Amino acid sequence: MKKILNELFEHRSLSKDQARQILLDLSKHAFNEHELSAFMTVFLMRTITMDELMGFREALLELAVPIDFEGRPVMDIVGTGGDGKNTFNISTLSCFIVAGAGHPVAKHGSYGASSISGASNLMDAIGYKFKNDQDKLRQELDAANMCFLHAPVFHPALKTVGPIRKNLGVRTFFNMLGPMVNPSKPAFQLVGVYNLEMARIYNYLLQSSDRKYALVHALDGYDEISLTSDVKVITSDGERVFTPEYLGGMSVAPHEIYGGDTVEEAAKLFMAILKGEGTMAQHAVVSANAAMAMLLTGKYTSYADAFDAAKESLISRKAYGVLKSLVAIQ
Repeated sequence: MKKILNELFEHRSLSKDQARQILLDLSKHAFNEHELSAFMTVFLMRTITMDELMGFREALLELAVPIDFEGRPVMDIVGTGGDGKNTFNISTLSCFIVAGAGHPVAKHGSYGASSISGASNLMDAIGYKFKNDQDKLRQELDAANMCFLHAPVFHPALKTVGPIRKNLGVRTFFNMLGPMVNPSKPAFQLVGVYNLEMARIYNYLLQSSDRKYALVHALDGYDEISLTSDVKVITSDGERVFTPEYLGGMSVAPHEIYGGDTVEEAAKLFMAILKGEGTMAQHAVVSANAAMAMLLTGKYTSYADAFDAAKESLISRKAYGVLKSLVAIQ
C-alpha cells in the first residue's frame, strides 16, 4: 500500500486492474485502518477516474454474494449520499411507494457514513432483519413486492471499511460505488448524484448495461429530486432540466425536507410519511422521486400519470402495506 499511496500522492491515477486488485486485497484484510484511511482520503482531493471506478466496481461485484430473482425485473432507487444535506430517507420511502404501486423493488443500501440515518439504519430501526439468503429474499419479494439488500452482507469488502467510513464522516469513493453494485442487477434504477461530474461518469457506466436508468441531480446540490431547485435528469435518451413545479407541483424549502438529528427521529419521520401523515412538501418530494423511477418501467404514458400513481400508492396506504407485509415475515 505504501507504494500505491506514494504514486497517488504524486497525482498519478490507478489503472483498472490496479484498482480491482486493491479492492480484492482489501477484502483479505491486507491493509491496516491507517492505510485505508489515507487511501480513501486521496479521492476526496481529486475526482475518481473512470478506470478506477470500473476497477473498484468489478472487484466488488466479483466478491459479492450472488442473488437471483429468476428474471424478475426489480427496481432500485438510491442516492450516492455525501451531499451534506441530511434529508429524511427519500430514496427508501420512494422504494416503498414504487412497491405499493405494483413494481417489485430490491433496494440496496447501507448504514449512513456521511449522514445521520442511512437506509440500513432506518430498516434496522423498523424491525427488518438483514440477510443474504436467496430463498428468504424471494419470499419477501413475493409477499411484499420488496426486499432490502444490506450492502455489508453482500459485499464482504465493505465490512472492512465500514467503521473507517463512519469515523471519517465524509464522502468517500464507496459512496460512488454503492449505486453501481446492487447484486440483484436491477432492470430499472433511479440514481441520485451529488454533482454533475459524477452523473456523467455514471451515465457512461450505465450506457454499457441493458438496464433502464435515470440519473437525477438537484442543481442546488441534492442527490435526489428535492424540489428545492431545478433538477437535471440524465437518461440514455439525453439530458433535461425540470422545475420543481413540473415534478412535484410545488417548490419546497430545505428545512421542509430535513431528516432529524438522530436515527430515532428519522425513523419516526419515515413512519409518519409512509402512513400518509407527512406534510405536503414531504409527500410531493417522495412522490416525485418514485414517479421518476416508475416512468422507467414503460407502464405510464406520461410523468404526470406516474406521479398520480405514486401519490395514490402513498395516500391509499398501499406503500405502508408493503412495510407491514415485509415486517410480518421477518
